[in-house]
Amino acid sequence: MEEHQGPVVSSGLIYGLDDRPPLRETLFAALQHLLAIFVAIITPPLIISGALKLDLETTGYLVSMALFASGISTFIQCRRIGFIGCGLLCIQGTSFSFIGPIIAAGLTGGLSAIFGACMAAASVEMFISRLLKYTRRIITPLVSGIVVTLIGMSLIRVGITACGGGAAAQADGTFGSLRHVGLAGLVLVLIIFFNRSSNRYLRMSSIVIGLAIGYIVAWCLGMVDFASIPDYGGLNVPMPFRYGLSFDISSIIALALIYLITAIEAYGDITANSLISGEPVEGEKFVRRASGGIFADGFNSMIAACLNSFPNSIFAQNNGMIQLTGVASRYVGYYIAAMLIILGLFPAVGLVFSLMPEPVLGGATLLMFGTVAAAGIRIIASQDIDRKATLVVALSFSFGLSVELVPDILCQLPETLRTIFSSGITTGGLTAILANLLIRIKN
Repeated sequence: MEEHQGPVVSSGLIYGLDDRPPLRETLFAALQHLLAIFVAIITPPLIISGALKLDLETTGYLVSMALFASGISTFIQCRRIGFIGCGLLCIQGTSFSFIGPIIAAGLTGGLSAIFGACMAAASVEMFISRLLKYTRRIITPLVSGIVVTLIGMSLIRVGITACGGGAAAQADGTFGSLRHVGLAGLVLVLIIFFNRSSNRYLRMSSIVIGLAIGYIVAWCLGMVDFASIPDYGGLNVPMPFRYGLSFDISSIIALALIYLITAIEAYGDITANSLISGEPVEGEKFVRRASGGIFADGFNSMIAACLNSFPNSIFAQNNGMIQLTGVASRYVGYYIAAMLIILGLFPAVGLVFSLMPEPVLGGATLLMFGTVAAAGIRIIASQDIDRKATLVVALSFSFGLSVELVPDILCQLPETLRTIFSSGITTGGLTAILANLLIRIKN
């Protein structure tokens, strides 16, 4: 391992983008990044599996493949292979934004429909990366803020259902019991407690600590049965297209809209990462980097679908980690990628998390989804909200939340349209784009 070639004083970093820190410091920085992203990567497959009532083996495999696919995606982003990737310390993981449409697709056509739609719709983000300057005029910060807020608001229902015990508790009549709600509340309180700590390591680990304590308490209450899993050994060998592929046009359209928004979010994350890493945020070099990063976002999601995993996106929280550690070296990303791939190969990791009781997961995700909604509100608030912008926001939330709160309003529509608009994210997002174009057209 080569030694670091000198600190980057101008940007306040200890190690710059192309520096190679000593092995000990590289591993320490990689572990901190891993701690910040691990729960976020495994949560979407756990939520989707719970909503689709998948068995423990399938759930464990999906969790493992989420880690494995995130490792490959992270390596491509950091390494930049040809024109694919941004070449920054940019971490990718399973995205929360797609959960709603994915569950809708799964309820309609199963896992094959999910992976088919994820693969087909990913081409939208790859196409957008080539037309970046034009799409940013359509998907404005106001539109992005509305969609991100709707994503958070829509997912809160998923989180609170998990807090009550999930689909299994609804079936056996124990939904909302004191044991379920109390366990979810314990996890939520623990996360808030550790997140408010002045110790940065406790703050970074707050979600992991909350889930771990909640898991232990659930085990003590007899809610975790390790005997239900016969074997923890062996390796999880990735099997492309294990669950098959099928293509449903309504599911593809619903996911395509999220890919559209994800492309704009990826642009913002790459800009922030470049700034923190002391790299240019304008000019030809930056445009190539942003375009390559957004293309990789879609390309990696396509690879993830081949590997039986869900769409990947750039994780914004790692930008804060770069500031915290002062390490922007993309070589650290190689170690993070290797750790994720290794974790994904061992079935024990996925199986242990597949046994996590839904109230434990719900206590954490309820807060995480609320944070997503709050982030969207911050984006909206950062804009000039005049009379026309107010109309755009009002229309988008009205249409988006109406189909979430009263889904029967769509019952007379043809099945294809019903599937497309059943997601409040899709309905509100399309409304935001059209309203922004029509109402603010003179601007």
